[in-house]
Amino acid sequence: MSFLIVLAALCFLMLVAYRGYSVILFAPIAALGAVLFTDPHLVAPMFTGLFMDKMVGFLKLYFPVFLLGAIFGKVIETSGFSKAIVQATIRMVGAQRAMLSIVAVCALLTYGGVSLFVVVFAVYPFAAELFRQSNIPKRLIPGTIALGAFTFTMDALPGTPQIQNIIPTTFFGTNTWAAPWLGTLGGVFILILGMSYLEWRRRAAEKAGEGYGDPSVLLNEPAPFAGDKLANPLVAILPLVLVGVINKLLTVWIPTIYGDSASFVPAVIGSPAPVVQEVSKVAAIWAVEGALLAGILCVLAFAWKPVSASFAEGSKSAISGALLAGMNTASEYGFGAVIAALPGFLVVANALGSIPNPLVNEAVTVTALAGITGSASGGMSIALAAMADTFIANAHAAGIPMEVLHRVAAMASGGMDTLPHNGAVITLLAVTGLTHRQAYKDIFAVTCIKTLAVFVIIGLFYGFGVV
Repeated sequence: MSFLIVLAALCFLMLVAYRGYSVILFAPIAALGAVLFTDPHLVAPMFTGLFMDKMVGFLKLYFPVFLLGAIFGKVIETSGFSKAIVQATIRMVGAQRAMLSIVAVCALLTYGGVSLFVVVFAVYPFAAELFRQSNIPKRLIPGTIALGAFTFTMDALPGTPQIQNIIPTTFFGTNTWAAPWLGTLGGVFILILGMSYLEWRRRAAEKAGEGYGDPSVLLNEPAPFAGDKLANPLVAILPLVLVGVINKLLTVWIPTIYGDSASFVPAVIGSPAPVVQEVSKVAAIWAVEGALLAGILCVLAFAWKPVSASFAEGSKSAISGALLAGMNTASEYGFGAVIAALPGFLVVANALGSIPNPLVNEAVTVTALAGITGSASGGMSIALAAMADTFIANAHAAGIPMEVLHRVAAMASGGMDTLPHNGAVITLLAVTGLTHRQAYKDIFAVTCIKTLAVFVIIGLFYGFGVV
């Protein structure tokens, strides 16, 4: 019964998300409904002590990233930089390769360490302009960004600095370059199959005579460039490059500057306890925030006139978008935390643990829990915290290197995590102004390709000993 309650809550939330209802409203309803049917006495304590605690904790850490990411995307848009880069891209690779161009930009940013959420805000103005000029349906933008940002550079390619590739290192004693051949082959598989699917969708739309869509009825369309002259493409791409470079440098410098922790006294009156900040837990976030500030300042330095002319109104829409995206994702985070605390979740975890093959067991467990919680990092953390010792013991008995366990866990976390209730999916759709009905089909196809890739690398390991 407890398993059915968890399953019902999950299906309910996916259904309302798909039908376009607000996740901010329905995530707590779904979570607390599950608690009500499990133990009514715990509804209020779990709402305040777990759901709200996790939701607010997420906003405390990540809302500045959402806000700065939205502002960065807006100034890139109003400065005309997005249009300049798009025109240069079309001249170099042609309108028919618009999707590949967007996938490449997303991949470069995420492999450079830029947060997935920031990539959504930063790339959308480019994607919208490029798809419009190439007459490709706007509804294909989310699937294209998802392929570039949520898949092979998130957890497959060796060395990627995304959190999904970092979490396994603490459990298996590996590093981010674990199983480089498996990761690279898995990444190539995802890229080739994903691009083949997206190009098939583009050609089908072209054959049916479907264009970008009417900008007058589409939502969240980038504002037209109001300046006199577009910037040089090299200048226009500089802020994106700067964000990646500064993010990398600050990631290295911040722990050196602050050490393991930083503390301060929060008031000058009385004797308050000092506030101690563990730098290791926030260094990556500080680095992204600093990089985004540098990117915004770079745009202002090169395009002050067009940006300042529309900054008042543009910043309002950017802030509204950041608030909506942040609250959507935070609500999902709270939902996942509540579901993970219910007995039904333990039933799922125990059932998954009965799969005999060590790598298939790990892959199915991690991707299933990521799907249930709606979070790649959350699902993997729960799975590895509960079962890492079992995975390691089974791997040693079967002669499987820890590097392979690492790569399978990382790639599996980014498999079924992008179900309709996933925070990144909802953020992506909110930023692009599209609904699940319009655009989720392509995101789900990319999700299936990503999940299949995990079992492809397992087959490569068993069949050819590739590591």
